[in-house]
Amino acid sequence: MWIANNWKDYEVIDCSKGEKLERWGKYLLVRPDPQVIWDTPKTEKGWRKMNGHYHRSAKGGGEWEFFDLPEQWHIHYGSLTFNLKPFSFKHTGLFPEQAANWDWFSEKIKKAGRPVKVLNLFAYTGGATLAAAAAGASVTHVDASKGMVTWAKENAVSSGLKDAPIRWIVDDCVKFVEREIRRGNHYDAIIMDPPSYGRGPKGEIWKIEDAIYPLVQLCGQLLSDDPLFFLINSYTTGLQPAVLSYMMNTVLKKYHGTVAADEIGLPVSSNGLVLPCGASGRFER
Repeated sequence: MWIANNWKDYEVIDCSKGEKLERWGKYLLVRPDPQVIWDTPKTEKGWRKMNGHYHRSAKGGGEWEFFDLPEQWHIHYGSLTFNLKPFSFKHTGLFPEQAANWDWFSEKIKKAGRPVKVLNLFAYTGGATLAAAAAGASVTHVDASKGMVTWAKENAVSSGLKDAPIRWIVDDCVKFVEREIRRGNHYDAIIMDPPSYGRGPKGEIWKIEDAIYPLVQLCGQLLSDDPLFFLINSYTTGLQPAVLSYMMNTVLKKYHGTVAADEIGLPVSSNGLVLPCGASGRFER
């Protein structure tokens, strides 16, 4: 498992009975997590002193309950600064487990010894975009949500990357890739973090099981002749590491690189165990 264990401003303190107790800077949140199927004693005092609690509804969705939590605050990861705010469906605007991947590709970019062009698809609030830019890459950031792209720009400003070579694109990711192929553009690295289900800016439906393989095939056409890496993240139960590995080996075979896939996780500080948080597939040369 690839573990995001370099955080100072974030930690999973404990998890039990479908929920996890997390520290985001100086604030404690309790949020649901479907992986947490065990029922262990909630002895950590944070369970009783939380600043925010997301309650899942039996009818689907849910709502936040706040106890002395600001509308927005920030945390740091190395030189990066992320603006956080609790919003729809339990999220805060950041997936901390992705730091395991940020560390991996940041080293690859720094050691490349050449300019690196990165395409970040389904780029959300820009964690991977900022990590790649801070490592020295030029990045094209694509997301269908204008609000998420605006949030990512705010994170870039907070991280001192306002003037970094980042292109901000609000677009349907598949359509953008198709246009880039027609334009003859190429990238040295591609990152994608596709949702299980979503809609594009014009109502286009995205269902990952049907759409992911054709998109990876399209992205294979966008890679430069000497690609540095290709990263796919999955939070969908059906897309296990072995599935990501098989798919990437099939599409990227001509580049003669290596593919590795594994779970990503976060350490739980109260017991030394690791909470699984999805899967990633990595191609590199």
